[in-house]
Amino acid sequence: MVIQENVSLAPLTTLKVGGLARYFVEAKTIAGLNEAVAFARSRNLALFVLGGGSNVVISDAGWSGIVLKIGFSGIEERSESGRAVFEVGAGEEWDKFVARAVTRNCAGVECLSGIPGSVGGTPVQNVGAYGQEVAETIESVLVLDLKDCQVRELCNEACGFSYRTSIFNTCARGRYIILRVTYTLIPDGQSRIQYADLKRHFAGWSVTPTLAGTREAVRRIRASKGMLITPGDEDCRSAGSFFKNPVLTTDQHAELMKRASGKGLQVPSYPALEALHKVSAAWLVEHSGFSRGYSSGAAGISRRHALAIVNRGEATAADILSLKEHIQQRVEEIWGIHLEPEPVFVGF
Repeated sequence: MVIQENVSLAPLTTLKVGGLARYFVEAKTIAGLNEAVAFARSRNLALFVLGGGSNVVISDAGWSGIVLKIGFSGIEERSESGRAVFEVGAGEEWDKFVARAVTRNCAGVECLSGIPGSVGGTPVQNVGAYGQEVAETIESVLVLDLKDCQVRELCNEACGFSYRTSIFNTCARGRYIILRVTYTLIPDGQSRIQYADLKRHFAGWSVTPTLAGTREAVRRIRASKGMLITPGDEDCRSAGSFFKNPVLTTDQHAELMKRASGKGLQVPSYPALEALHKVSAAWLVEHSGFSRGYSSGAAGISRRHALAIVNRGEATAADILSLKEHIQQRVEEIWGIHLEPEPVFVGF
């Protein structure tokens, strides 16, 4: 185990803000991981696990404890009961795994192409996009339980998946370190073309798009929205979608419709959970005075996607937080809805 001191965290994130980690370790083995945990406990240091850095906002003060980067790699494949099973190290790049699955013509994650970050982060947020979410394909998650430092395998049900949530970011936040994720995919399965953007892209096609064609389309759509990491493009210097699409009760949804009708507007919505309504956070942001390209000093909103708060180049974490709170306040004042952020906030 190599322990580094005073390591800058901003370069390790897609938003490119944040201060220093007092201690920093990259663990590539169980032994190294246990050693890092023991080091943290021996010095009473707070521990933060950093994945691909695509879904975090790190404070300007940094992290006074130890930052642990999971470097577990490898993708293993096997066939089981007519399904394709992939065991993937938590440190693997997510899009690399998706590309591998599509190359093997295995369906289930093709619509999740182009999402930045590591495999280990996908169960935490129950990552989803364009009509798919990882909860549909995750068979199990191998973890280190920090309660007793034992390695355990949690089945899908035990992970408590829901819309953008799991036990890893709710009731068991901070208890587990994810080491490996096992996905079960469908060999020779068909692409899922359910999301509006994909339907528009393939409108008029006489044949069902291939998995490879779907992956390419998703990456093109994400690129058009600044949601594909492109070096040098400030619209990509973000933490992805900054706010979750609100899921409302029938009464809350009726109140929103009433407010919108009074302004001569119609709110786009789509089915989510039983007896609930999921509405577009992007619509709420744009109809609260924050158009694409909006700037607030060095922070702003992407010119291509209303949900992406971006670092124009010299923004601080405080700048990002200030804009986030301004947006939340205005949306709540106008629409009566509190927007929940998607990223993890570290060191605040």
